[in-house]
This record gives sequence, structure tokens and C-alpha cells, in this order.
Amino acid sequence: MVTTREKILITGASSGLGEGMARAFAAQGRALALCARRLDRLEALAAELRDSAAQVAVAQLDVTDFDSVPVVFGKLRDELGGLDRVIVNAGLGKGAPIGTGKARANLETVQTNLAGALAQAEAALEIFREQGYGHLVLISSVSANRGLPKAQAAYSASKAGVTALGQALQAEFAGKPIAVTIIEPGYIETDINRGVKTRLMTKTDDGVAAMVAAIEAEKEYAAVPRWPWEPLAAAMRHLPGSVSRRMV
Repeated sequence: MVTTREKILITGASSGLGEGMARAFAAQGRALALCARRLDRLEALAAELRDSAAQVAVAQLDVTDFDSVPVVFGKLRDELGGLDRVIVNAGLGKGAPIGTGKARANLETVQTNLAGALAQAEAALEIFREQGYGHLVLISSVSANRGLPKAQAAYSASKAGVTALGQALQAEFAGKPIAVTIIEPGYIETDINRGVKTRLMTKTDDGVAAMVAAIEAEKEYAAVPRWPWEPLAAAMRHLPGSVSRRMV
């Protein structure tokens, strides 16, 4: 039986999937610690959620300021009186074809999505090891299953690293009271997918609901929404390159 995680920290919570998850967990009466770079948007969101959430604490955080991550996590833990779950969600979708003179966008994406995720995992697991329990959730992407071309190359590489990090931690904590979940969303309507034209796009509310359900079940891995992304993710992993290239 999965334990209800009452005290939840979410990064990248000022918009998109992070905001959606914050709203969903607040509606269930959980206590929330919300982080993002845009403090004004966080504070506005917190003001909306305080009527339904047990507690809402906010903090400004740039996950690429690696020294600040454990400090902010520690302060929020103290404010909530512990952390039961940390959702590593902050990320970037910048990118350009590699070698076209726009390396900065690709480097920023990898630094935020992968190095930033590692910094958050370090901070979260330090707290969980001290407590003796916790649930770490890594928000990756279905693009982690196959390197994507052109402007998505660095993004898919960064998310492959996030998934690999989660798998390594699952092996380390197997059978222990620290759970690790990898969530790989497909195309969900958010700012990061603005301009993407595909019939596979999922409405934000439906995508968030699928993510929250998988997180609550504490699955080791979930591609969300399950249809069509679970079979598509498997296909991306196993089909020959000559075939998978037609899919991307």
C-alpha cells in the first residue's frame, strides 16, 4: 500500500506542468513547497491555492545556481516540517540544430534539464537520507527514449540523462523506504510545446491528471498519458533507426 505523501515540493511550479501539478495536489489538501525563478508568479499562484492546500510555501530558485538548491530545499523543508515528496520538474525547451552557431541555447538546456536535475536530486536525497524516507519524482520526457534531430537534439539528450539518473537511483534504493519515479510526458499543451503541430497533443488538464495519477501510484516509470505514449516510447526504444527516424 502506497503511503500518502502530504508534504510535496515542486520545482518549476510557476507555469505549465508544475503549476498544474501544484493545483491538483492543492485540491487534495496537501502541503506544498513551490519553487521557480519567477517569484511574482509563484506568489500569485500561492495566494490562489491557500484556500484549498494545507499549507503553501514559496521560494525563488534557479536550479542552475547549484549552491542555492540545497539551501532553498532545506528552508522549505523546515517551513513545512519535512518533505515527503520532491518533484524535479524545472526545465527548458530551448534548442537549435547543433553546429549552427547557437550553442548557448543548447548548453543552457542541458545545464538546466540535466545538471539542474542532478543538483535537485542531490538536495532532495540528502533530506530523504536524513529522514529515512521520501519519494523523488524526476520529470523526464518521452524524447529520452530516442535522440531527436535538429532543434530537439540537446533537449532529448538532456532528458535521456534524467531518465538514466532515475534508473541508477532506483537500483540504489530498491527495497528501501526511498522511492524513485521517472515520469516521461509526451506532447502536453504547455509553453514548452508552443508551436508544435501534432495530432498527438494532449490537453493540459488531461496530461496533468495522468502525471498526478502515476506519481500517486509511485510507479517506477510511466509514459503519460499512457495512450498513445507508452507504446510509442517502447517503439522509439526498440525500432531500427531507419524506421524510428520516420516517427520523429
